[in-house]
Amino acid sequence: MNVEFDPGYGQEPFLSLCQNYPGPEIYDAKDFRVEWGPIFHRGRLDGTARALIIGQDPAQTETVVRRILVGAAGRRTQGFLSKLGLTRSYVLINTFLYSVYGQSGGTHNQNNAQIAAYRNKWFAAVLAPGKVQAVVALGTLADQAWSTWLATPEGAKYKTLPYQHVPHPTSPESSSKGDKTKLAAAMKAMLQKWNTALTALRPSVTADTNPPPFKAYGDSFAPDDLTPIPACDFPAGLPDWMRSDKPWADRTGADAASKRRTITITVPPDVVLPTVGGG
Repeated sequence: MNVEFDPGYGQEPFLSLCQNYPGPEIYDAKDFRVEWGPIFHRGRLDGTARALIIGQDPAQTETVVRRILVGAAGRRTQGFLSKLGLTRSYVLINTFLYSVYGQSGGTHNQNNAQIAAYRNKWFAAVLAPGKVQAVVALGTLADQAWSTWLATPEGAKYKTLPYQHVPHPTSPESSSKGDKTKLAAAMKAMLQKWNTALTALRPSVTADTNPPPFKAYGDSFAPDDLTPIPACDFPAGLPDWMRSDKPWADRTGADAASKRRTITITVPPDVVLPTVGGG
């Protein structure tokens, strides 16, 4: 069996970035789940990335896999990249290294200069090879992260790089709070903005494969809008079902403290398990 995987952070400057990162002394534990450790990126760090995607913060699935944007938001983002013509030539980093704890955790720290200083080192590192042709921010906090970078002397060099700020992939669910009518309206509005961003960026991005004819989003996600995340984006040895569209990780517990401490992992029911004989 020959399975691709992400080789990790063995080369500079990423080796040093992963050795020296901000912890609880900078990321306030009241606002972030620092106890689960930092999660740095997903995608290519070898200088071949043609698009940079900026997300927000890792959730429970990302915490287990140790790569960002691999859950529902990740599948939607992967579909967006596919519509740009990219199957693997991309890199994704988050606004925050740690999962936000509480609705306002991110907002409290959006102007944290120390968090921004470290994040800017990642921007500098992934942009240095000069191959990135477009940047996309998923959500308001990601948009501000990019603006903060552009305001630095080094970041100012990238002000002409094609850029789009779009709604976060799961913002319709967050904003509708279980109301199906509001969800449908929010989904339609989000995908219209995604279509606008794709129209603006596609002329600037060189496809890394022979993509099928471009198909815009409709009012909701169609099955072929949700592209599987390739194995080359994950650490070695992860099972295939951790890349599926079936939910398999959940924060569980009887109270907030327990849920903060606990992630329950369940193999999806459609995964066939081997029959183990008794003896």
